[in-house]
Amino acid sequence: MADRPHHAQRAPSTDAFDATALTKQFEQLILTKRFDNLQKQCRSRSRTSSPSPSQSSSSYPASPGRPSPCPSYQSSQRSSRLRSLPIVPMPPQDPASMKFRNLLHGLSVTPTKYENPGLLDEALTVIPLDRLYSEAEEECQIFQAQAASVGKKPEWGYQDCVIRALLKWFKRSFFTFVNNPPCSRCFMPTIAHGMAPPTPDETARGATRVELYRCSEPSCGAFERFPRYSDVWQLLQTRRGRVGEWANCFTMLCRALGSRVRWVWNSEDYVWTEVYSEHQKRWVHVDACEEAWDQPRLYTEGWGRKLAYCIAFSIDGATDVTRRYVRSPAKHGAHRTRAPEEVLLWVIYEIRKMRREKLSPSERRRLMKEDEREERELRAFTAAALAAEINALFPPRRSTRPDEQKTPVSREEAAAEWLRTRQSGGTGQSGPDRPGEGR
Repeated sequence: MADRPHHAQRAPSTDAFDATALTKQFEQLILTKRFDNLQKQCRSRSRTSSPSPSQSSSSYPASPGRPSPCPSYQSSQRSSRLRSLPIVPMPPQDPASMKFRNLLHGLSVTPTKYENPGLLDEALTVIPLDRLYSEAEEECQIFQAQAASVGKKPEWGYQDCVIRALLKWFKRSFFTFVNNPPCSRCFMPTIAHGMAPPTPDETARGATRVELYRCSEPSCGAFERFPRYSDVWQLLQTRRGRVGEWANCFTMLCRALGSRVRWVWNSEDYVWTEVYSEHQKRWVHVDACEEAWDQPRLYTEGWGRKLAYCIAFSIDGATDVTRRYVRSPAKHGAHRTRAPEEVLLWVIYEIRKMRREKLSPSERRRLMKEDEREERELRAFTAAALAAEINALFPPRRSTRPDEQKTPVSREEAAAEWLRTRQSGGTGQSGPDRPGEGR
């Protein structure tokens, strides 16, 4: 043992490093590299073609020791050629961005109300659990049988079927959509008559505004108040409302049944729900008003709407899910002018940090991996949309060779063609599948 050479062991380095500084250096390196590539492209174009008078002048004064920016690079900052650059989050600076940030922070509070244990217990008392679980079990067995027949994984799991049964019951039996509430005195239709301030009792029950309606019957003329409640406790009692009330109450009921939920806000005055499917490891679109399950293209390709922002809020943070619902920005995307994209990303990260700061490190890592998986999903939607637009630019290839023309014919026409070939002295391949040849 003493003959063996002794190797000194190196003590592990304890020098700490700053990950934030390394991230900023990496982002700056990418930006500099892209800037250099664009300048090289500008110089190569200037050697082959003479610049126009408008291009030869620059709005930026030349400074010593720094070359003046290329004109084409200045214009490309507002074009799509820089979309390959990573978006660096930036805090809001202008009043419009600050207003948008405050709006998103206010909306992010909505899903936190669904974590009230007393509220969830109250919700379970109004849900027909035995009926929903029975329907879910039956539907789950159907999915399993269909998957076993083709040797694949079932499309939806048991918990997904529970939410599907809840969706059907909520739409058909529990909640009522209200346009103009009927007169409570004579039950005749009413006519909109403006807005009214909420009473102290209505304010205490979560009414932020009250719509006023007047009975259409001249002999009655009574006024009907329609408070717009945002308190889910009150919605369990009234069981009526419009899109906002439907999405608010239904999302809470999904949470009561044990699913992870998101409340999705749309800037075009619409809201819906997303439920996380553990079976498929992704978020699923659910619209209680339309009884729609996993139909994210409903609003754009179905209704023909143009959407700008679709932000999903959960107890774990916020996510910009616009790409899930707007597959073709050129056709169905509205202008996103409320704040720069860098500011929106900064606000989303800010909300995530605020919601996750009390979680354990393992839970934060799990959510981070989930965010990365969803980001890949959203990028795939964008790539598929670009591929579809490129394919649409090229007309479908038409074959000009006669032997490639596959025209369907009837059995009688095929038999007549075979008979003409035999009568003209041609030879045909005989077999049981040929017309006129039996087995």
